[in-house]
Amino acid sequence: MHVIDITIFVIYFLGMLGVGIYFMRQNKSNDDYFVGGRNIGSTHIGLSVVATDVGGGFSIGLGGLGFVLGISGSWMLFTGLIGAWLSAVFLIPKVSKLSKTANFSTFPQVFKYFYNSKVALIAGIISAIGYLGFTSSQILAGAKLATATFDMLNLQTALIIMGVIAVVYTVMGGLKAVIYTDTIQWMILMGGLIFIGIPISYYALGGYEVIASTLPAEFLSFQNLNWQDLVNWSITIIPIWFIGMTLYQRIFACKNQKEAQKAWYIAGLLEWPIMALMGVILGMFARVAAVNGLFAADGYLDASMVDPEMGIPLLLKTVLPVGLLGLMMSAYFSAIMSTADSCLMAASGNIVTDILDNFFRLSGNRKKLLQFSQLVTLLVGALAILIASKMANVLELMLYSYAFMVSGLFVPIVAALFRGKGSPEAAFWSMVGGGGTTLYLILSETNLPYQLDANVFGIATSAVIFTLVSLITSTNSTITLNK
Repeated sequence: MHVIDITIFVIYFLGMLGVGIYFMRQNKSNDDYFVGGRNIGSTHIGLSVVATDVGGGFSIGLGGLGFVLGISGSWMLFTGLIGAWLSAVFLIPKVSKLSKTANFSTFPQVFKYFYNSKVALIAGIISAIGYLGFTSSQILAGAKLATATFDMLNLQTALIIMGVIAVVYTVMGGLKAVIYTDTIQWMILMGGLIFIGIPISYYALGGYEVIASTLPAEFLSFQNLNWQDLVNWSITIIPIWFIGMTLYQRIFACKNQKEAQKAWYIAGLLEWPIMALMGVILGMFARVAAVNGLFAADGYLDASMVDPEMGIPLLLKTVLPVGLLGLMMSAYFSAIMSTADSCLMAASGNIVTDILDNFFRLSGNRKKLLQFSQLVTLLVGALAILIASKMANVLELMLYSYAFMVSGLFVPIVAALFRGKGSPEAAFWSMVGGGGTTLYLILSETNLPYQLDANVFGIATSAVIFTLVSLITSTNSTITLNK
């Protein structure tokens, strides 16, 4: 990589650290640190939501899907559009109203309101574990991108560099730094893809005729996938909009309900079709380059030798001239950072507010609590880097994290929001049973029927347990009252 590209890269990272330092001076309390002072508008929140949800994992993961499936891989983010708009219509009106009266700052506090503190603790643990894994997936995405771009870097070194940068500015600035850097980072990514990555790659490959003749015909069809893919994506991604700690933090950070709903509508459209199509198209371009031998200088003699998730960085490294490569790499690193920082804030918020405070009743002056929260964020970030060093696949790690959270939390939160206060026992055991089922099926590598995701069976288990325990506790209550 040329010194000009490296310079652009360094300037970008220094700018992100500068934002962290600025907001470190603005934060006065944990309310500022975890929910941004509750007065942020829809544009910043909307861009932050989509930057967080799509981010680097889906950006790199979408490229991998484009490499192996073609244009039909974009359907994965169509589920994001559905999830965003459903939550805007059904979730936000209820949660926004509650947050103003109960002063929520984390997602599990909603469980405490509808059930009890024991249920909220389990929800906090599940959410923290899920977002820890999700943070790791983003750091791994950045490391993969870096190793494909910088010849002198190995994966472990890249993991440390990417992780430290993301962790440091997040620790310093809190949610305000995360949201405002997300806005900047999303604009950089969109501009980079629209004006640099896609057009230059298109012409470097020889235009549509070369692309169409190189790719298998099914790569240009939106039907090149099976029903199991759609079910697995839907059952994993749509529910995350109802249980994602990063999303609840942004609902709480909005000025009001109307601003939050507007932000979610913006985010949905940016996910699909805009980001979805751009991501898979670049992945398809990377396959064309691999088939035509453009990666031979890097040791990839044909497409079968290329890790699909490494296709986009290899493509950009090959076709972009000096200067533009630095800008485009900054754009992709922006996407990665925008998700890593949000997930890190979510995991940290769960640990401080929903777990540690439950045991130790954290108290003291606002400055000391803020410093303690920053320390926890630092430690969580270090653990995320360690986990990332043990994994190989970005999309796999990300979807596993999604699945674990969704299977444990989706059924009891939907029941609470649409039925009101319910049975704490039903919520507790449905979380344990649903999350435990998914975790067991993943770790045991069980061959599941119809190639369905473990999350399908985790949610089904959670729903059955919730229903049965609710009936039992309701019956017992009725018998007690009759006596």
